[in-house]
Amino acid sequence: MLSLLLIATALLVWPQLKPIRRLRPKGKREIVVPQYVWLIAAVTVTYLAAGVGGLVAGAVLTAVIYRILKQGKRNKALKAAAEALSNGLGGVIDELRAGAHPAAAAEGAAQDTPAPAGEVLKAAAATARLGGDVERTLRELRQPLLKSAVDQLAKAWQVSAKHGVALADVLDATRRDLDQRAAFARQVHARMAGPRASAAVLAGLPVFGVLLGELSGARPLHVLTTTTAGQFLLVLGAMFLAAGLWWTKRITEVEP
Repeated sequence: MLSLLLIATALLVWPQLKPIRRLRPKGKREIVVPQYVWLIAAVTVTYLAAGVGGLVAGAVLTAVIYRILKQGKRNKALKAAAEALSNGLGGVIDELRAGAHPAAAAEGAAQDTPAPAGEVLKAAAATARLGGDVERTLRELRQPLLKSAVDQLAKAWQVSAKHGVALADVLDATRRDLDQRAAFARQVHARMAGPRASAAVLAGLPVFGVLLGELSGARPLHVLTTTTAGQFLLVLGAMFLAAGLWWTKRITEVEP
C-alpha cells in the first residue's frame, strides 16, 4: 500500500515538460529521443528480465515483425501507386479523346497525379513533346513501385506507335487491366481476413499459456528465464513462432 502511495505521489509531482518545450526555439520544441537510446534500453531490460535466451528470442521476433510490417507498408504503397497511375491514365484518355496531343494530355494529367505515377506521366509527356521514343523512356525509368505497370504502359505506347492503333484505346485497355488486377488483389486480401485473424490468435496462444501457467502456480517464467533448458526452449519457441508468422504472411498476402 505504501509503494502505491509513493508511486501516486511521484506521478502528481512529476515535472511538466510543456513549459520547457515552449521556451525552446520554435523548430526544436519537440524532445526527440534517439533511436539507439530506445534500442539500448530495450536490450538491457530484456537481458535483465529474461537472460541471453530472452535476448535472442526477442531479437528473432523483432526482426520478423519488422519485416512483416515493412512488407505490409510496401504493399500499401504499391496499391496506392497503381491506383494513382490508373486515375492518371483516365485523365490522359479523356484528353486524348477530346482531341489533345499526347504530350499535352499526359502533361495535364500529371499535374493532378501524385508521385510516383505523376513522374511517369511527366516523363512520357516530355519525351512525346520532343518527338522521342516514349517506350524507351518509360522502360528506363527507375520506379520500383510501378515497374510492371510502367512496362505495360511502355508496351501500349509501342503498339500505338508501331501499328497505328489509337493511343486512347490502348491506354484504356491498360487502365482496365490495372483496375482488374487491383480489384483481384483487394478481393483476395478481403478473403484472407479470416485466416489472418486465426493466425494472430494462434500466435498469441503461447503467451496465453505462459500467463495461465503463472496464474496456476507452475512458474513457467522462472523456468524459461533462469534455467539452461528453459533458455533453450525460449529461443526454440521464438524461432517456431517467428517462422509461423512469416509463413502466414507469405501465404495470405497478395502483391498488387
